[in-house]
Amino acid sequence: MNAHPTRRDFLKRAALLPLAVVAGLPAGRAFAAFAPIQRVAGAHLKPAVNAYSFIELLTANAKDASKGIDLFGVCDFCAKHGCDAVDLTGYFFPGYPKAPDDRYLIKLKRHAFDRGLAISGTGVRNDFTTTDKAARDEGVQRIKTWIEVAAKLGAPAVRAFADSQPPFENWQQAAANASRETVETWMADSLRECAEHGQKFGVIVAVQNHCDFINTGAEHLSLLKRVDHEWCAALVDTGKYLTADPYADIALVAPYAVNWQIKETMGSSTDSPRTDMKRLVTIIRKSGYRGYLPIETLSMKRKGYDPLVEVATVLAELREAIASTSNQ
Repeated sequence: MNAHPTRRDFLKRAALLPLAVVAGLPAGRAFAAFAPIQRVAGAHLKPAVNAYSFIELLTANAKDASKGIDLFGVCDFCAKHGCDAVDLTGYFFPGYPKAPDDRYLIKLKRHAFDRGLAISGTGVRNDFTTTDKAARDEGVQRIKTWIEVAAKLGAPAVRAFADSQPPFENWQQAAANASRETVETWMADSLRECAEHGQKFGVIVAVQNHCDFINTGAEHLSLLKRVDHEWCAALVDTGKYLTADPYADIALVAPYAVNWQIKETMGSSTDSPRTDMKRLVTIIRKSGYRGYLPIETLSMKRKGYDPLVEVATVLAELREAIASTSNQ
């Protein structure tokens, strides 16, 4: 991995982006909504935690309430570690994928508020790469349901996947080897329908890169451009661009980001290099981003992995990077 690209390399990639994102789009299509998010007053970065970091503990608690941790406990952890927000993944709500009872949502919302936490987002599983339109339609309905959940929680965004889901190993298998343009069209049509629903409730559909259909920043922006809806934007997963220089991809997409997953590594294995937090935060600052930076740690099959320790460690690294770049 080339960790230090030249400025010329980056500018060359940026110059090629318009060609990359336009390729294969319908002739005559007007792009009214696709544009960098208008920011004012410079960057303002607020540390947060994604509940998925505690997947093992949350899963254990769902099976036995005396074990692990629940979403209320995640909120308590975030408060104790001085976070500004918590991102509450939908999988861990009772009854998922159905909407939780309103009484539960109200209780959880008040619990977070009393601890000084905003709820920065939530997310669900969906597969818009599959040739099975019924499955795509089911995903649309699920996201619509959770848009309404997010609105009740006061969360500004719902994360949607741009990649295949089990039992498929990759998007080509899910799509029965349909062309990339065809699959991107399926995805864009589904995401646009979700975004239209999100607009009604004031909730943004945030599309995450996840190492399958979207491996690069250019691919991420190509999909968003095809969706072309102001209520559909990017969720940047910093560990999921599979390129020689993922920092350049992050820089490319950061101006379009409404949410993040800040990973401890630039990849999803123990062999992946540790994230250079200062370099990452510098890129985010340059985009003018104002909002939450949820970290999401992964066990990656590490022996002795303890999310309570790892999350605290990554939070400290993120805070140090935010502080050390504050004069930029």
